[in-house]
Amino acid sequence: MERLSGGAIVGAQAAFRTCACCTEGHGSGCHLSNTLGAEVVVKPVRTFLPLLTVLFLISYGLLTMLVVEQSRTIDSQRGLILDLFQDSVQLSSIKGKAIQKQNADAQAKARSQAKAPPVTASPGTDTQNHNARKLRRPLPQKPPKDTSGEGDERRILISI
Repeated sequence: MERLSGGAIVGAQAAFRTCACCTEGHGSGCHLSNTLGAEVVVKPVRTFLPLLTVLFLISYGLLTMLVVEQSRTIDSQRGLILDLFQDSVQLSSIKGKAIQKQNADAQAKARSQAKAPPVTASPGTDTQNHNARKLRRPLPQKPPKDTSGEGDERRILISI
């Protein structure tokens, strides 16, 4: 950096000007006086590296234990799911056998009633059976509403 012709200081010379105390031999920076006495006690620098290492090892051990416990939990859940699946299969087979048995009993009962002579009904009970059949007949289903003809109210274009 250079001085301008008018004696102005520019660049690094302006930023790092030397003061009078630096020229007196005190070195760079400011000089601080010791008011407590000539003896200055320097505290030893404590590092946290051993403490951090111990904490890291403890956390790593805890993490390893967590992984092992999760593995055990997953294995036990897998076993429970397999047991539930086997129970479900057994229950389904039992229900299927029960339905087959009910169907076989109903067929046997229908065969025994088919072999029995028909019962003649009196005229009064015939009208009751006729009314009962009318009540059992389902109503015809209504066709679904045609929604293609109706516009969506939110999509109606209003123009002036």
